[in-house]
Amino acid sequence: MDLFNEFNETSNLLPEGGDVNYYGCVFSRKEADYLYNYLLNKIEWKNDQAVIFGKQIITKRKVAWYAEQAFEYSYSNTTKVALKFTNELLKIKSFVENKTKETYNSCLLNLYHDGSEGMAWHSDGEKDLKKNGAIASVSFGAERKFAFKNKRTKEVVSLILQHGSLLVMKGETQTNWLHRLPPTKKTHRPRINLTFRTIVS
Repeated sequence: MDLFNEFNETSNLLPEGGDVNYYGCVFSRKEADYLYNYLLNKIEWKNDQAVIFGKQIITKRKVAWYAEQAFEYSYSNTTKVALKFTNELLKIKSFVENKTKETYNSCLLNLYHDGSEGMAWHSDGEKDLKKNGAIASVSFGAERKFAFKNKRTKEVVSLILQHGSLLVMKGETQTNWLHRLPPTKKTHRPRINLTFRTIVS
């Protein structure tokens, strides 16, 4: 099912077993452009690393991990230590917390240079994360399709994430659904994604 932004921020986009709300563009175009350029140029981006079947993989996609303190976060058999939140990230976090009525203590950022870079089907179910906690996803730059797939029924729900938009996943979403950012040949500009989350220390 393709939603293509036929949404209401109070409506759950998933038919069962999870809670996902899409708020649309929560930043003005001017604000979104400023934050996109700030994040692109000021964040300490590094190529992501993963250990798959015992082999270390270096991705083209770049990542950064920021938090209130030096949390360790493990996924794909690698562990990252958080950098301290910048003032701009704290401002975005505060805005998102006010909008979603949730709190977050960390943020994983992804930089996709163009449409050839994406993310395969996965769930954010790492042991470091708060169980059934909210994950707030903020997007800047190129608009990209984002998809959810039910682990049991295989039903797929897709939508377009816009420049300056906010999407929130919570409840049993990670237990019952996978999500991905599919690659596309139509996009040639970068996209930056911030996922605010809660680490349980």
